[in-house]
Amino acid sequence: MDGSVVNVGLPALGRDLAGGASGLQWVINGYLLPLTALLLLGGALGDRIGRRRTLILGVLLFAVASVACGLSPNLAILVAARLGQGVGAALLLPNSLAILSDTFTGEARGRAVGTWSAAGAATAAIGPVLGGWLIDGIGWRAMFLVNLPLACGAVFLASRYVTADRAADDGHLDIGGAILATLGLGAMTWGLIAGSGDAGFAREALALLATGASLLLGFVLWERRQGDRAMMPLALFSTRSFAGLTMLTLLLYGALGAMLVLLPYILIEASGYSSTAAGAALLPLPLVIAIASPVLGGLAGRIGSRPLLTAGPLVVAAGFLLLLRIGEHTGYGSTVLPGLVVAALGMACAVAPLTTAVLGAVDERHSGSASGFNSAVARAGGLVATSLIGGILAARGSKLIDAFHVAVVANVVACIAAGAAGWMVEDRKG
Repeated sequence: MDGSVVNVGLPALGRDLAGGASGLQWVINGYLLPLTALLLLGGALGDRIGRRRTLILGVLLFAVASVACGLSPNLAILVAARLGQGVGAALLLPNSLAILSDTFTGEARGRAVGTWSAAGAATAAIGPVLGGWLIDGIGWRAMFLVNLPLACGAVFLASRYVTADRAADDGHLDIGGAILATLGLGAMTWGLIAGSGDAGFAREALALLATGASLLLGFVLWERRQGDRAMMPLALFSTRSFAGLTMLTLLLYGALGAMLVLLPYILIEASGYSSTAAGAALLPLPLVIAIASPVLGGLAGRIGSRPLLTAGPLVVAAGFLLLLRIGEHTGYGSTVLPGLVVAALGMACAVAPLTTAVLGAVDERHSGSASGFNSAVARAGGLVATSLIGGILAARGSKLIDAFHVAVVANVVACIAAGAAGWMVEDRKG
């Protein structure tokens, strides 16, 4: 819920904390950066010290960081607290799913994971509406403080009903890989944010990008030395299918992440929507995905994943093109809604077979690493996309509309490229 609620609060944060475009970008990326870099490490820590313990630790850290967000006197402290939220999320997210996998088997496991996914979709839908209502009625701080009772409930339920698991003495933590990934992604993010500002890709931005690229290259070399003990085993990339799925995930979720930030922002700043109305405007997206995904998942089982993974991003691109009609004083039903519904249908086409295709592209020994890495790549897509929208967040009036339209076209191109990557996937039916 917190991942979706903050997008609606960006205009209010900018006004209250006098945050410029780069500051607002860091409010989003401060959360995505540690979540992307530490997601696999969070799963490994659960193997090392116990998954229930790691889950509770993650929830508590998320709760403390949420309180710090809600009490932040300035943007710098808010961003630091958002980093803490991201670390907490990286601990709780993989271990919540791993607990389900350990607890249930066969058909019951499928139902449990389906319930887990449905709960995530439901809160993603509720988040922007609740957040907008809290911002309009109380203020932006409430959208962070509302996490406190939710976290307390989660800790109580985990302590009471989740069976304690045994820690693995031989669990391996790839600390070196986590440090290199975090520093590399951080430098790249900083460089992209600096380059998307008024100064453009000047010497400072290019130096940061070069530093980030060098650190990420060091990360790849480090992972190669670690072999199967690495947080990202390079053996995953031995098949063309997995490489194609990784590129599809990065491009498609990057485009979606950018639109989920920009759409409520443009509706509030250019079209005069309230925070509540802008949050409610996003409701069709998760609802359509939740309803259509099971049907399209069954279709993927009959015709194979590749047709849907190719067509899905192209349908998303068509939905985004419909959003080019957004301007000042935009009507919702005739302009915003059709684009969101079409884009949601396209996402349902891709989301449904994506996990199955990822697991089918690697051997069973690497299935856990493949699933975790694909989740991290999805967050990385949003991280990169959000780093490039500084010029849009800084624009006003007609320039804001024009910049938004340029971003929409860029996202359409990314979706078309994602569809091409989907065609690389080996077509497996059944």
